[in-house]
Amino acid sequence: MASTSASRSDGVSSRIRRAASNLNSDNQLLVSDIRKALNLMKDIAVDLERDNQSDMLENAVAELVEAHENCLHYSSAIHSVAEAYRPGPELTDFKKLLDTEFEKVKAGSSSHPQNHPLMHQFQQTVWNVHHAGQPMPGEEQEDIIMTSTESSIKNLKCPLTGKHITELTEPVRSMNCKHIYEKNAILIYIKSHHNNAKCPESACPKMVHAKRVICDPLLLVEIEEQRTLSRQTARTDVVEDFTEMEPHDEDST
Repeated sequence: MASTSASRSDGVSSRIRRAASNLNSDNQLLVSDIRKALNLMKDIAVDLERDNQSDMLENAVAELVEAHENCLHYSSAIHSVAEAYRPGPELTDFKKLLDTEFEKVKAGSSSHPQNHPLMHQFQQTVWNVHHAGQPMPGEEQEDIIMTSTESSIKNLKCPLTGKHITELTEPVRSMNCKHIYEKNAILIYIKSHHNNAKCPESACPKMVHAKRVICDPLLLVEIEEQRTLSRQTARTDVVEDFTEMEPHDEDST
């Protein structure tokens, strides 16, 4: 009798985790759509800034950034509730559990839309229209580059192939540690370690499993953002090179 009860409990927990996985996938698709919308608004803002009219978009971008963060908090809440859930004698109010966990996750986040790296990327893109090669007021160029890339991408090169993530044929990301790899390379690596492999990224202690390295909906969007950022950085370097090549005024003889 006890074993039957335990088996039923395990079955319910398993169904809850599957449902949570489906919810999380849907939520990740929404996050991906928000990021695409943010990228589109950056393009529109660049056109408007040429006539110094991009300010009208900043509030809308801040709202999208906030929605983006809320979706990520919701994903964390879904995962936490699914992992902690244990069937009891009474009906579970999952909405209440999710709302409580969401508020807990949100309270633990110190990010404000105006200070968020995505907002900073938008402002930096607009700034570059008239000030390419120049850091924004109060910032150094190195700080700008770090802030723009560090928030979403954990590694810029596949630790197995050495390729930049923008050059990967089939990029995948570990669900355990969020590092990015070439799909074929990581699957061969996992198989060669008899499905007991540690992440090949230096100093990462997490294990990697074939079923948990995936091309999640957000990955391709983030890689395209990185590709765009690389092009922008390259253009900035060209501007700086031309500036350095400009002849200095010399006293006439």
